[in-house]
This record gives sequence, C-alpha cells and structure tokens, in this order.
Amino acid sequence: MLDKIIRFALQNRLLMLAFAVGLLIAGSYTANQLPVDVLPDLDRPRVTVFLEAPGMAPEEVEALVTLPVETALNGATGVSAVRSNSAIGLGMVFVEFDYGTDIFTARQIVSEKLQTTGEQLPQGVTPVLGPISSVMGQIMLVGLSGGKQTNAADLRTLANYTVRQRLLSIPGVAQVIPIGGDNLQYQVLLDMARLTATGLTVNQVEEALRRSNLNTTGNFFDRNGSEVLIRNLGRLRSVQDIENIIVGYREQSPIRVADVAKVEFGARFKRGDGSVNGKPAVILSIEKQPGAATVGLTEAVEKALVELKPSLPKDVQVN
Repeated sequence: MLDKIIRFALQNRLLMLAFAVGLLIAGSYTANQLPVDVLPDLDRPRVTVFLEAPGMAPEEVEALVTLPVETALNGATGVSAVRSNSAIGLGMVFVEFDYGTDIFTARQIVSEKLQTTGEQLPQGVTPVLGPISSVMGQIMLVGLSGGKQTNAADLRTLANYTVRQRLLSIPGVAQVIPIGGDNLQYQVLLDMARLTATGLTVNQVEEALRRSNLNTTGNFFDRNGSEVLIRNLGRLRSVQDIENIIVGYREQSPIRVADVAKVEFGARFKRGDGSVNGKPAVILSIEKQPGAATVGLTEAVEKALVELKPSLPKDVQVN
C-alpha cells in the first residue's frame, strides 16, 4: 500500500505539488481565523444575579435577600454550584453550570427560578441578571483624566453617557463598568426639628417626592376631528421643582419640601475612587463576552477610543 502511494506521488509530481500548495494555503487561512486569547477560558458557564437592598446591613442582606435566592436556585437543571456574597445594601449570587451548558439556556433557567422568589424578598428588592461575561473576561482598563476645565462630575458624565455607550456598541463587549468621579444627584436634606414641628414624617416626604416625579395622562379630547393627548407634565427638572412639592397641609396651609428640608444638586457619597498616575480619574473596566477574541476586540476598543478623542474636551486625557 505504501509503495503504491510513493509510486503515485513520483509519477504525478505536479499534482502532488499543487496539492501541497493548496494544503499550505488552507492551513494558513485556518490558522489566521483561530481565536487568539491571553489565557484559555477554563471557567464554567456562570450566571450572576444582582440584588440591591438599600440600607440593609450585610447580615440582613444574607438572611433576607441572598438566602431565599440561593435556596430557589439550588437543584436547578444543570447547576453545579451556587455561591453568594453579601455586602452593605447589595447581594450577589453566582450560579455555576456544568461544562458545555449553553449560556442562554442557563440564563433562562435562572430567570424561571427567580420568578418563585418574588413574595419571599423584601419590598423593593428585585433580582437582576448580570451581563454575559466570565471571571477571566476583563481585557482592558481605560482611564479618563481631566484638567482644570473638566471636574470629577464632568468626567463621570462623559464616562457614563459618551465613552461607555460607544464601547458597549462594539460586538464582543459584555460590560463597561465606570469607577471613580462624581455621580450627581438631587439631595433632599431634612431638617428634623422643622419636620417634627409640622407633624409630618420622613415616609410622607419620601412618598410625596415619589408621587410628584411622574408624567400622567388625562386621556384625549377631540379637536376638529383630531385626537389630542392630554398630558400632565410632572417630571422634576430643577431644585426649585423639588422645593415646591407639597408634602402636606397644616391649618389649610400647604407645607412644601422647602419648609422642612434643604434641596441641593451635588455629588453622591463615594464608596470608591479611581486614579491615573496618582491623580483623580475615572476608570472604565471593559469585559468581553465568552468566546470573543481578545486581540481583535482590544484593537476594536482602541480604534473606538481614537475616534472618540475629537469629541471629548481638549483637557481630557484617555489612558
């Protein structure tokens, strides 16, 4: 058999040469199409569940939030392990599946199990599935630092609504997490002495704020054969809008938020920060989707950052 193969190859030299060249071209093309990564993805298919519970201590989060979710997910189809982490106001549950489990099937299984926990969780706590990513999925850290004209609040706004949105549109990017800077918010600082004097409670102020920040509809009315939508625009747009919200009445006189509190537009309390070369900055942590090629994705991210540079303030540096 081997003699016949050798004899055939010697008698058809041009054919064998063409076959070898074709095999070389096909091999080179296949090698260039193979995904290239820094490390092999050895992580099991995993689904992360986030549970925000503002104001709760870690012990309360564990007992009232993460434990019911863990109990519901244990024993689900294909689940190999369930772990959790409870912190101040936040619970995270990590659900690991058997190797080979389709990630979308795994997320559907977790979603179905979470439907059974609704009545067991405290009011206001809603489970949210994290994006599809891996523990080995972080590919880049991008730093935004500003000069005298761009403060920490402006940097965070740029990171949240300009840079992050552009990076999320790149195929293969799972999530972009901003760290550092100042998150702006409206703050209602209650004066407890004045609030007590009016006979109102903190819950009443909170309910008034929640109730007032809504746009509502009043149905339609007919005008010359055309339907016109009636709208009540109640969304809050400024500090003055919040100050003028009526919380209650005392002797038929309205009590406004400004009568019992001071309203400010300022930075949220920081629980972490970022820096570049020892100077305050906003750091963007970029994570890839499972199966995405790290080299190609990194090049796409760097290209997007170069394209974004002209639209950023002149004193903002991208590192």
